[in-house]
Amino acid sequence: MRANSAKRGTEPVGDRVKPEFRAGYQRLATDLPATGAWEFRAGRNRLSRHDSTDGRGGPGACHTMGAAMHMLKGSNTPVPTAALRVEVGWRGGPGVPDADASALLLVAGKVRSDADFVFYNQPAHSSGAIRHEGKRDAGGRITDTVLVDLARVEPAVETVVLAASADGGTFGQVPDLYVEVRDAAQGTPVARFENPGATTETAFVLGEFYRRQGAWKFRAVGQGYSSGLEGLATDYGITVDEPQRAAPAPAAPAPTAAPAPPAAAPSYTRPPATQPVAPPPPATPPAAQPVRLTKVTLTKSAPSVSLTKQGGTSGALHVNLNWEVRKQFSGWSSKFGRPTALHSDLDLDLCALYELTDGSKGVVQALGNSFGALHQPPYIHLDGDDRTGAVASGENLTVNLDHKHAFRRILVFVTIYEGARSFADLNATVTLRPQHGAPIEFSLDECTVPSLVCALALITNTGGDLVVQREARYLVPERGVSPQRTVDYAYGWGMNWTPGRK
Repeated sequence: MRANSAKRGTEPVGDRVKPEFRAGYQRLATDLPATGAWEFRAGRNRLSRHDSTDGRGGPGACHTMGAAMHMLKGSNTPVPTAALRVEVGWRGGPGVPDADASALLLVAGKVRSDADFVFYNQPAHSSGAIRHEGKRDAGGRITDTVLVDLARVEPAVETVVLAASADGGTFGQVPDLYVEVRDAAQGTPVARFENPGATTETAFVLGEFYRRQGAWKFRAVGQGYSSGLEGLATDYGITVDEPQRAAPAPAAPAPTAAPAPPAAAPSYTRPPATQPVAPPPPATPPAAQPVRLTKVTLTKSAPSVSLTKQGGTSGALHVNLNWEVRKQFSGWSSKFGRPTALHSDLDLDLCALYELTDGSKGVVQALGNSFGALHQPPYIHLDGDDRTGAVASGENLTVNLDHKHAFRRILVFVTIYEGARSFADLNATVTLRPQHGAPIEFSLDECTVPSLVCALALITNTGGDLVVQREARYLVPERGVSPQRTVDYAYGWGMNWTPGRK
């Protein structure tokens, strides 16, 4: 069958089609939606539509059926009003800058407030519609993910902008950059936009969801900024908190001789006239706190950071572990980017050994229901035990920094309770998010040993300064030795251990 690419719509199935294919083409023609114009392009084995119902689409608005829809810059495609997983991805390597995904909720082209900006320092929108899930590194293919639930976006919001910013270079140095939209529940691709044409840009609007005639569409944008995330955010109405530059001190005036007082003369001084008292000015409301764009990434070459110097000296410190399966197992499926076993057999446990300044020691873990306490010793609390992999935010520990002087050291670690023989096929990201200060994140290296326990981060009190040390240390328990006792031996905690159950 030879189709003329200049024609629009579906053609009647005539004698040009072989009899053995005629029934299939007739069924396909009758099943096509009535909106837009569809055509079959011979030689490309695909059916595509030129959407003429949306004047904002442009000439490149063609859509490929089957796998991910590869889009051209300026094109658009309908998307389901459901939970969608937006993945910004690229190929990592030496000298490749890091990149961060973000989202902005717009009304008339601007945010309503700084709360409409979702990114690594502000990872969730109050409506629950947008959540930043964090990075994954699978064999050098790095992704940063934002979950967008269009059904929960407030009616006033017209557009959800999907952006990315480069850290340590430009997007021209980031190979294979793309943005992909997937159905979060099914994992099926909805749209994909590759190679936005980056050169010297340090921030990009890669795409956007927008309302059109009561439905949602996704548009491939590809608009770059040379002013980084600060310039992009400011362009949409975000107030950005940047370090203040000290103004130069004014020069001291040159000393001058005081003039001689005039000779006193008798005079009469008129009393000052009574001036009306001006009403006090109205009290100005406190200014909203600007958005902080800074973050800290711990690496092998720069493995530690001071919480005090980052401003994290009070409030809650949230420690998050999020993971996914590096390789696809038989019988596994992915939900919200997390591993989900058909029999709920994967169970990772986030734990913490603690030592307080009064000499007391202990462990916070799900085993034995030792969940800790936040407002009494040990001032550490485990939020819960994710035993199914269905909790999109992973497992979380909270440390009460209002009692930071009570801590001598805290070791955060993770164990495999059941469902896997080692960390070899699991990819994990650790994020420490102080209530006041920049978030601290790092990824675990690939595990090459049969490890069931991994020390993640060590927090020590050094003269009142809390220092976070990236450990990322896989440990192999000896025969008959529990993972908890293995960590204890490795870090010299000196505790007595007895068997426990959940």
